[in-house]
Order: sequence, then C-alpha cells, then structure tokens
Amino acid sequence: MTIFGHLHLLRVIPLRAVTFCINNTMLSASSSSANLLITHHNHTKAIDSSKKVLVGVCQMNATSNKADNLQTILDLVASAAGRGAQMVFLPEACDYIGESKNQSVECSEPLDGNFIHQCQKAAIRNKVWLSIGGFHQKAPEQEKSKLLNTHVIIDLDGNVVATYDKAHLFDLDIPGKVHLCESDYVLPGKKIVSPVQTPVGRIGLLTCYDVRFPEISLALVQQGAQIITYPSAFTQTTGMAHWESLLRARAIETQCYVVAAAQTGKHNPKRSSYGHAMVVDPWGAIIAQCSEGTGVCVAELDLEYLERVRSEMPVRLHRRTDLYGRIAAPESQISTIPPDDCHSYQFGHLKITSNQVIYRTLLSFAAVNIKPVVPGHVLVVPLRATAQFSDLSPAEVTDLFLTAQRVGDAVKKHFGATSSTLAIQDGPEAGQTVKHVHLHILPRKQGDFKENDDVYQQLESHDQDWTPITKLRTQEEMAEEAAHLRQYFYHS
Repeated sequence: MTIFGHLHLLRVIPLRAVTFCINNTMLSASSSSANLLITHHNHTKAIDSSKKVLVGVCQMNATSNKADNLQTILDLVASAAGRGAQMVFLPEACDYIGESKNQSVECSEPLDGNFIHQCQKAAIRNKVWLSIGGFHQKAPEQEKSKLLNTHVIIDLDGNVVATYDKAHLFDLDIPGKVHLCESDYVLPGKKIVSPVQTPVGRIGLLTCYDVRFPEISLALVQQGAQIITYPSAFTQTTGMAHWESLLRARAIETQCYVVAAAQTGKHNPKRSSYGHAMVVDPWGAIIAQCSEGTGVCVAELDLEYLERVRSEMPVRLHRRTDLYGRIAAPESQISTIPPDDCHSYQFGHLKITSNQVIYRTLLSFAAVNIKPVVPGHVLVVPLRATAQFSDLSPAEVTDLFLTAQRVGDAVKKHFGATSSTLAIQDGPEAGQTVKHVHLHILPRKQGDFKENDDVYQQLESHDQDWTPITKLRTQEEMAEEAAHLRQYFYHS
C-alpha cells in the first residue's frame, strides 16, 4: 500500500484530552496540562522497536535572573528524563533573557563557563543527551561588544559534541515604529554544522529565525539529517501568525522530524514569547505540543516511519537539480549518513553487506569490489535500483557524480595513485553484467597496463565466466579494506 493508502492512519489528533496506548499501558493527556503527549501512528506491521526513541521538548519563561533560569532548566531536564526521554531539548536563550543589549552582552559566558558546566552535570546526573537551544556565548576579544547565540549539544557523559552559532539574525527596523535588531549585539554564525549522530537520530542544528530559510534545512538533509531543531524565542505576533505553519512546512519539505523547544510568556516589560513548543513528524503532523506555561512534552520518534515516508513519497528523487541547482553546504559537503544505517544494500540481483560499503549519501553508496581490476577498484551505485543511466533523475545523477568525486579522491590518496579511470557500463553490450547502474572507479599508476586502453578490456571481462576456482576476495578482506577507506569520511 502506498502512503496515500495510509492517509486515514495519519490523522492529526486535536489538542484536547486524548487517550492512547504505549507498550500496552493506557495513558491520558489533557491540553489543560503543560505536559501534553499525543500519538497518531497505527502501523499494521511489526516495527523495529530499536528505531523508536523518546525525546523531551521543553518550554520555559526565562528572565534576566540566571540562577532562577538554571534551576528551571535542571527541573525540566529531570522531569523529561523521569518520563523516559533519551534526549532533552531546551529553547533559545534558556540561560537568560536580558532587559537590554548591554546586559545581554555583560552576562554572557564562555563555552567552558559555569552555565554549560552545570548543564553538563545535569546530563551526567540524568543520563540524557541535551540540546542547549541557545546560550549567550562570549564573543572573541576583538568583538567584545557582541556575543554569539550558540546552540550546544551535550552527550550523556557531559561532553560537548557540537556547537552551532545562529546564522540568521532577526532584524526588524521600521523607522519611527520599531527597532529590534539582533545584529546590534550578536555575531552571525559563519558555517552550517553537519548533522550530529545522537541516540535519537542524526540532528541538524538550527535556531529560531533560521526556520524562515528552508535552504539551510535542505542542505542539512543532503548531509543525512533525520531531525531538524528550531529552539526559539518567537515573538507573540509572529508566533501567532507563522510558528506552526513554518514548522510544519519545514517538516514536510525535508521529511524530517522537527523539534522546536520554545520560550513562553512575558520575560520583561519589553519582551514576550509565543510558546507552543512542539514536535512535528515527517508527514507534517503535530505529535506533541506544550500548552501554556513552563513544562515538558514527550514525543516518540519513529525512524522506521521516517524512512517509510521518504520511500513512499520520494521527493528527493524528483528534485530538478538541472533546473535550479543543488542546495548544499559549501564547507560541509561530506555526508554524515553511516553505511551501517542499512544491514545490506541492493545491487541488481545481489546484496552488498554494509561492512563492504565505504561511503553513503542520501541517494548513493560506494562499495569495495569482490574482484578488482586494480587495487582500490570500487563501485559507486545509486540506492534506487535502475538498469539504465538515462533512468536516473537529475538529483540522482548529481549525487552519483559528487559521490564519485569524493570517493575517487580518497581512493587515489589511499592507494598512492596519480590518476583514475571512471567508467559507466550502460547496458549489456557495454559490459554490464549486473542490471543496476554503477560507476567504476579505478585508481591508476604509471605502467599498470601495457596499453592504456587495456583497462577497458579488463573491466569488461573481470566479472564474467567465474568458476568455482576463480579467485575472489573473501568477505573479511573486503570488510577490512572498507574499514580503512571509511576513515576518510567518518570519524569515531
């Protein structure tokens, strides 16, 4: 059944009293509580429970009192952990919201200051990962009149594993009416941070106003994001108009879970926030949301469901990159999708186990060869099985050759080659023996063939007429080579 056939299962439950069952336990939730959990999945087949995870999403009302704010954070984290959350998400400016620009800058702290240190201790104590959705980080000495709005990821051992400085700053300047310019005292971030591997999935780090710029979230999806975060302190006016619409739009177009912790209520005489912290699933349904006041909502993320949405509505294959180009992060081109995301990969009528795969993107994978023509001979294969090169979509063609470029550079370096031969065998008359488009990369050295064109004859015949005594590489040999080559793309 296609995803359209499941539309009756993908209803959005209204935000009122609901009752549902998790692990055969009847639970209830009411919109009158600050803690609301709703679910809408009703799968008709068995689901791998290892791909279901719980996250806690926090809503709070920060003020200029840093001690009070920290205590609220510690209470929220403990509450979410007590409800089974494996990762807890806090909003932008959870450390404090200043009453003036000068106060905001003066109260800022370095990354190794007391605020982050206390958050690290909370992660260890509660055995959870934390998303500190935004804290006021001291800027470099040469920019001491400003600060950085920094999103921090902390693991359950208290390590800071990633930081992202907010890229898009909210500037509103209407002469004679309002002047609200974040850039007056905040430095904009200079790069996109590659998705972070966490126990709840690969997280793309964004903050608040970034939600109005879909390009940055699409760039993160190209690198393998499964979850996009938008910790925020949305204003009342813009929140009422756009908060839910923007979050649902980002979830639908990226086919990711969107997690948005939020500030709420009046912070000081000049500033109030909209609240409505929420989680949106890859189909655009709100699956958890906080009501008024400080609190936590807990949501179940189902990564198998995410993959099913992407499979049955494969928008990534339909992108017309030939018309409008490909969105990607210039300084973060390398995918973060680990090859072990799948147990095996289809290659025509064959299966390639994940330990033979050296690199994986959203649309392609690269694997070592069972009978290489030269040392380092690898294959780059589209994830979607199709026999003809002309059957590939523009997005698949783009991804295939970008993958070949990255893998080719790594293979040349690893095997000390000076050149490389790239070849696509499009059809049986061109030597194709597996009916699945694939690109051969052969690292080349001077004198490796008597005549240069001999490589094509060898390539055409290397996987034909095998007999029981044909010498093929063992699974262990291929896995060992793949492990060495993976180091060029993935780091522990």
